[in-house]
Amino acid sequence: MKITKRQFILGVGATLAQPALVRAQAGEDIRIGATVPLSGPAAAYGAAGLAMDAYFSMINEQGGINGRKIKLLLADDGFTPNRTLEQTRRLVEGEKVLFMLGQVGTSTSLAARQYLNDAKVPQLFVSSGAPTWLDDIQKYPWSLSVQPTYVAEGRRVAEHILATRPNAKVGALYLNDDAGKGFVRGVREVLAQRPGMLVKEQTTENSEPTVDSQVIALQASGADTMVCFAIPRSTSQAIRRASEMQWNPQIYLSTVGTSIQQALVPAGLERSKGVIAAAYMKDPTDSEWANDAAVQAVIANIKKYQPKASLDASMSVGTTCAHLATQVLRQCGREITRDNVLAQTMALDLAPAMLVPGLRVKTSPNQRAVVSSVRLQQFDGTNWKLMKA
Repeated sequence: MKITKRQFILGVGATLAQPALVRAQAGEDIRIGATVPLSGPAAAYGAAGLAMDAYFSMINEQGGINGRKIKLLLADDGFTPNRTLEQTRRLVEGEKVLFMLGQVGTSTSLAARQYLNDAKVPQLFVSSGAPTWLDDIQKYPWSLSVQPTYVAEGRRVAEHILATRPNAKVGALYLNDDAGKGFVRGVREVLAQRPGMLVKEQTTENSEPTVDSQVIALQASGADTMVCFAIPRSTSQAIRRASEMQWNPQIYLSTVGTSIQQALVPAGLERSKGVIAAAYMKDPTDSEWANDAAVQAVIANIKKYQPKASLDASMSVGTTCAHLATQVLRQCGREITRDNVLAQTMALDLAPAMLVPGLRVKTSPNQRAVVSSVRLQQFDGTNWKLMKA
């Protein structure tokens, strides 16, 4: 089969070029489940599911995995933990999926974790960087996150503050869940080197209509630097509100709030200029990557298989999850079982094209962090620019 440039760049060419582990085997579809928010306050993240579907459609057009097609079953959980568990049970017990892939969100994915581990169903490449995915490996061996931990993100942000703003007064706005607490844990660990530097903390919930009161409290604390861990809607509100109050702190974001279209455009691009954020994925909506072959390939793939979808940063995560799952299934050969799927996730060594330059996936039984580090980027009013340090 001839491999196109687009297929090669997306990472498929690398796997197709390898010798087959065993002879191809025709058979039933490989059924994979995914819960994503296609509705509700975090619906922007649903783009990850559409990107997974587009990627698997491309794989199926090539002939599938050893003659077997991949069937992705997407379920809308509205970013609500109870619905995530309900939909997960339906996919496992009713649809008989082989494993769950790329579930979006910390509280939502955690709601399904115990059930999936009890049932010995792999919960692969969860879109969450909460530290529990690494901290609790022994208790939940069937679960694996795709992201760097939010603790690592928080540490990297705080290291930059210490290096460039040693006299800063830092205020923190973060989600009141395991994800937000993990991010702030990393910030606290580093800023502990300068007692008193972290002057104020404010939490928020996804259900809150605004974060105005929290931003007002941070300004009143005397903070001149704000670290923010929140979904795009709340991130946008925080940036906009600070500007409207004529409060001009140096703002740092986690990866969850960096979407240009979902966070920065609503906040105002001029207001967002100078914001610094953690990064591990390329954003297909950012013109900074307009000439990047991998991003062009992802956009072409989305337009072909999901023509009604709007481009979003989450599509990079979804594409990467699908790429990694495809590699896992290829490594499984004919033994496509839940046990072997889990085993092969611990034997990955590749550089998915949508990771920012310098990052790589390399797993082993002793290395469960799929992506273990982040880089920093700064918004120039139009694009995110990767920083050298």
